[in-house]
Amino acid sequence: MNLVKYLVPLWVGIVIYTLFSLLKGPISASSYTQLQAEQEKLQANMEALKLINKELEITKDALMYDKDAIAVYARDLGYRSSRERFVRIVGFEGTKKQRIEPGQLVTAVEPEYITDNAIKICAFCIAIGAFLCILIPDILQRRANQQKKRKPRNGYTRYREEPRKAAS
Repeated sequence: MNLVKYLVPLWVGIVIYTLFSLLKGPISASSYTQLQAEQEKLQANMEALKLINKELEITKDALMYDKDAIAVYARDLGYRSSRERFVRIVGFEGTKKQRIEPGQLVTAVEPEYITDNAIKICAFCIAIGAFLCILIPDILQRRANQQKKRKPRNGYTRYREEPRKAAS
């Protein structure tokens, strides 16, 4: 029974390590949910980039095969044909055609977690604390038992002096 009592801190350390690893470790449930959120954000960005790509493909095809689209695009850039005249109004930008945005740079953020070494150190310290909580009362109990054995009984000490004999 005495040996089992001293194995309890070992099991406490193992349980603490397991719980911390499952809850806040590098491969924990919270890290997994954070990574899932990042994956959803990146997938949404990929969908937006696919829409932009589709619009750019349509614009490219129009510019390659449609002369009217080329003329409109050239006018938007400020070019004119030989038979056209421009009237420019200074200070008025007009309604410039909105160009397609190239998309946004989205980077995945590393999930927040407690490192495995920190979890091991924490579990070890808790196990040592549990061991001391079991060991210190045992040491105090042993000292108390030893002091009870040393206390004098009926006024006599364990080591009493022999009466001196009179010199003959």
